[in-house]
Amino acid sequence: MNDYPIEQILPHAHPMILVDKLVNYTDMSSACSVTITEQSNFYNPERKSVPSYVGIEYMAQTIAAYANVLKLDNGGKVSLGFLVSARNYMTQVREFTLGTELLIQVELLFKEANGLSVFDCRIKQGEQLVVEAKINVFEPEEPELYLQEQAQK
Repeated sequence: MNDYPIEQILPHAHPMILVDKLVNYTDMSSACSVTITEQSNFYNPERKSVPSYVGIEYMAQTIAAYANVLKLDNGGKVSLGFLVSARNYMTQVREFTLGTELLIQVELLFKEANGLSVFDCRIKQGEQLVVEAKINVFEPEEPELYLQEQAQK
């Protein structure tokens, strides 16, 4: 496993990078972590927390980290993917509180030749499972061309 800084593997720039670091990855999965601070995007200072629905973006960015580290490991480059849908987004908490460290885990369930993939996703706080979902993503072979085609429609 290579040790990539999160900025190198996500096709985002700060402040839209929401996860802190890539913890590990394999050919079929990856994990990222984030600690909730007062500087976290979507932080609510009155509640001292981030709403748990932001977890969907933590999951999406962990999926992007997975896809892009495998590309970099094989001599490719970082590219865009698209969140298509989330199914069965179930949360055990209303919010992620200040100081909480979250571990976001994603596992590839299947990938179609056309670029559609499904991931089983979990967010843990310590050993406690706090969020889970199935995330569908689309990763076109040429994302920039795909975006141009969509803009012309």
